[in-house]
Amino acid sequence: MNLSVFQLRIAKLIRSLIRPDCWRALSFGVAPTIEHLSVLRTIDVDGVIDVGANRGQFSLACRIAMQQIPIIAFEPIPDEAKTFDAIHGRDRNITLVKCALGELKSEATLHLSRNADSSSLLPIGARQSELFPGTAESGTIKVEVQTLDDSIPLMLSRRSQLLKLDVQGYELNVLRGGIQSLLLCRYVYCECSEVTLYDGQALRPEVSAFLQTHGFRESGSFNHQYHRNELIQADYLYTRD
Repeated sequence: MNLSVFQLRIAKLIRSLIRPDCWRALSFGVAPTIEHLSVLRTIDVDGVIDVGANRGQFSLACRIAMQQIPIIAFEPIPDEAKTFDAIHGRDRNITLVKCALGELKSEATLHLSRNADSSSLLPIGARQSELFPGTAESGTIKVEVQTLDDSIPLMLSRRSQLLKLDVQGYELNVLRGGIQSLLLCRYVYCECSEVTLYDGQALRPEVSAFLQTHGFRESGSFNHQYHRNELIQADYLYTRD
């Protein structure tokens, strides 16, 4: 059963308060994304790639579920990356790369949302603002874009990683720039939309089809978000055959 937003916030607060390793994050207003723990605790990996790391919420959940697993995180928004560093900077097994990821190495315009974790390299669509109040565009910044494959030297010793994607409609672009990296992954855990929320985004069937051509099958879906019985988006787990 999906928790309400209020219930989830209370659960995150309680989980953070009872774990001393979360207290530093809590002092920055950051709690682990406990909604992902049920997935993280059932997979066996030798590393995590956290794309769209924001302030480090998912990496914090990985620390709860997997303790000292090595993590490579990517975050292009300077203020969010600064908070990530403040929380995780002392952890030698976490590497933060301060850039966006895409299909090609470049410089691009990032569309900032009033809610920072809804920001995207794609323009924020009208339906996103309608369904998720408080996520309308608040401005733009120029950011560096690398490909995931540019960071292969950071993961060469690993063969069974989890690639997590939360990039607000830019999932397929990131995957196209990470074909060699996918060979070093066992799982892909990806937030995908069933309806268009960002202009020009690829929807879940297109993302699934791409991953299938590279040896991954859809093996579960979690954290479903509905509007009037219409599935809007969910987190999908893909497993290499």
